[in-house]
Amino acid sequence: MTDPRTPAVQAALDGELRLLEPDVRSSPELLGELLHPGFREFGASGRYWDRTSIIESLVAGEDPGPRPVVVSRMEAVQLAPDVVHLTFDTENNGRRAHRSSLWRRTDNGWQMYFHQGTPFSPERA
Repeated sequence: MTDPRTPAVQAALDGELRLLEPDVRSSPELLGELLHPGFREFGASGRYWDRTSIIESLVAGEDPGPRPVVVSRMEAVQLAPDVVHLTFDTENNGRRAHRSSLWRRTDNGWQMYFHQGTPFSPERA
C-alpha cells in the first residue's frame, strides 16, 4: 500500500529527486549528504557500487546522459518510522530502468541506503 505524503515519505521523495539533479551529481559534498555511509547499489548496468565508487563515478561524469532524467510512476511506502521504500521508472537518453530505493532517517537526515536499477524496454513494461 502506498502511504500518503507523510513527512518521512516527502523527505525520501525530495532526496531521490535531488540525486537526479546535475549540480548534486557533480558535487561529492552534496552526494555525501544524501548517501548513507553503508550505501550499496546494483546498477542498471549490472555493476555493483558502494558509496565511494558511485560518488567517484558521478563526479567524474561517467554516468550516461544528458540530463534531465524523466521520472515516472513514482510510489512510496513507509516501511517503518525511519525507513521509506521508493519505486519508480526513469528514462535517460533512450535508456529505461525500473528503480527501487531504500531511504533511512539518520542523525544527518534522510539518506539513501540501497538502490537498484533494472533495465527494461517499453514493449515489455
